[in-house]
Formats: sequence, C-alpha cells, structure tokens
Amino acid sequence: MSFPFNVRVYGVLFEKGAVLLSSETYAGRRFTKFPGGGLEFGEGLKDAIVREFMEETGVEVKVVKHLYTTDFFQESAFNPAHQVISVYYQIAFSQKPEQLPSLISLEADQTFEWVELESLTAEMVTFPIDRYLIEKVLPGLGR
Repeated sequence: MSFPFNVRVYGVLFEKGAVLLSSETYAGRRFTKFPGGGLEFGEGLKDAIVREFMEETGVEVKVVKHLYTTDFFQESAFNPAHQVISVYYQIAFSQKPEQLPSLISLEADQTFEWVELESLTAEMVTFPIDRYLIEKVLPGLGR
C-alpha cells in the first residue's frame, strides 16, 4: 500500500522586528504563506528550503534552526487524497542586510511582504499549518 504524502518545507525569516510572508497563485487560488515549497526527491530538508528561497527570490539564506514539523493530520488543499507534512525552519540571510530588503519574486505572480511581528496574526495566512505555527510555535520564540 502506498501513502500519498506531500512534504513541504518553509522558511521563517525574521529581520528587524518583522517576518516575511509570501503570496502566490496556484491552481486558480490565491494564498498567503511562509516562503518555501515542496521537497524534491533526493534532497534533504535543509537543502530544500535554501533551494526554494533561491528559486523564489535569488537571495541566499542559511538555516538557523528547526522550528516545527506537522504533528497532526492535514489534508492537502489542492489534492484531498494527499496528506501534507510541513517542516519549518528559522532561516537568515547569508549576508546581513542593512535594512529590510524589498524582495522581488523570480517566479510569476508571487509577492513578498514584511509583516511586523506585533501585528502578525493567524488570519494573515491561508493554510491551517501556518496558522498553527503562528498561534502555537512563534509565541514561544519571544515574538
């Protein structure tokens, strides 16, 4: 028996009191999430978030630490026959910027926004696992 898992990896980038969110369109739906995407066959999780961030922004990041891995069932929003497992890492710029950079997506129809940590709410993101991260995990980081 095969189990259809969709493994996703996301980067939580804190900089100067703000966190980076990404908005994009896929399969006709607009959504907001943390930057990242799917794990490719043959790569490690940390390599995946570094690759995803480079593909989306052209900017090099490094992994700081693991933040959270999904510990509850979550059906895929795009394929109800798949279970999503999301892994979140705190990431940082490889070179420290002097100010918050305006990141421009290298992919079509994607935008980035810096959100002040004090005003970050679960309602700002689309997916249940991202909302759980904001409500249950990020407060423990002193935000």
